[in-house]
Amino acid sequence: MKYSIFTFLLVFFVTTIDFAQKQQSRITVKGTQFFKGSKPYSYIGTNYWYGSLLASKKVGDRKRLLRELDLMKKYGIDNLRILVGGDGGKYDFTVRPALQYEQGKYNQELLDGLDFLIAEMGKRKMYAVLYLTNNWEWSGGMSQYLEWNGQGAIPIPNIAPNTWPQFMSYTEKFHSCEPCMEALNNHVRFILGRTNTYTKRKYTEDNTIMAWQVGNEPRTFTPENEEKFTAWLNNIVDLIDSLDKNHLISTGSEGRNSSNDNMETFERTHQNPNIDYLTMHIWPKNWNWFNANDAEKTLPTTLENARKYIDEHVKVANNLKRPIIIEEFGLPRENESLLAESSVANRNVFYNYIFNRVLESKKNNGPLQATNFWGFGGEGKAITQDGKWKPGDPFTTDPPQEPQGLNSVFSTDKSTLELVKKYNLKLK
Repeated sequence: MKYSIFTFLLVFFVTTIDFAQKQQSRITVKGTQFFKGSKPYSYIGTNYWYGSLLASKKVGDRKRLLRELDLMKKYGIDNLRILVGGDGGKYDFTVRPALQYEQGKYNQELLDGLDFLIAEMGKRKMYAVLYLTNNWEWSGGMSQYLEWNGQGAIPIPNIAPNTWPQFMSYTEKFHSCEPCMEALNNHVRFILGRTNTYTKRKYTEDNTIMAWQVGNEPRTFTPENEEKFTAWLNNIVDLIDSLDKNHLISTGSEGRNSSNDNMETFERTHQNPNIDYLTMHIWPKNWNWFNANDAEKTLPTTLENARKYIDEHVKVANNLKRPIIIEEFGLPRENESLLAESSVANRNVFYNYIFNRVLESKKNNGPLQATNFWGFGGEGKAITQDGKWKPGDPFTTDPPQEPQGLNSVFSTDKSTLELVKKYNLKLK
């Protein structure tokens, strides 16, 4: 009797999830617009790269995950940009544990976490943009494939200071490394070939997934490397398209900043018609637009520079007749404090400007359709004086190599979350 009741409940649970999935509309693109089913889709979403780690039974906290998903949904956030998983995981300042701990070998607990996250998002009618690799060392990514394939140890900038030029030159070699590119292709085949253990749905048939993204901020690096970069990008985009006709594809580019600071390069490298929409990232602190210790002077400069940066990318989106998303942008708290109780007034001004650009574009049928702020740190917090993350610390949206709390929007940041909610309501 107990077994039959358990079986009934299990079938009911799976059927309920499957029904919810079927009711969830697929996201598509028509011209420069996104559609959810037959209705236009614009949104203020967030970055939540650590979501699958938080969903893991062993290293995560599923109760926290569910609280955070519910809170995001409360504020109208239904679109999350998520890292599929880290690679390697043997260095300090990188994502640990890694999903792909050796080339072609996967942590089953973390795969289960990714399944659980997608299943829970589906129940809440949320959408995932899943990026498959990383240009940067903080999750392994391209540099880890190079190390795996005989190119020497990764020159990790956070371990050996002032080695950014060496890291850039090292990672540029990825686009010439045939076994590295094939290993990433195999990773793509593996992930896209997966069936969710909770919903029993193939990833390629799951409407919770809005898009596959090649990676986080893939770069051309040098003008001389553009041809090799473009050939690689076209090949992996075409591979994803061949494996999955149901979902959108994007590259994860910063835009001009990933393209040798040249808009013509950005446009040339995104000609492939299988790239369904464009992306840009805006980082005022990193690009020396904004100084938190001189916010009164540098915040207006930040807004003006952001205006120019957005305008030139919107022009390319119009040329290519595709939507574009500002899928990463952030600003530190007052005086770069890592404490959740510190002021976010300057950040809110910046966020308001970005959100309003999306709203105005929607009103005018422009290609700027959505944005994902960086990022939702939920219940995370910095627990060391310098804010550096180490295994066992709570996850925030700040990657392991950055001070935890630097760009995070925490669950307690009500003024920012209310701003997000206000614009999401206007975008409906």
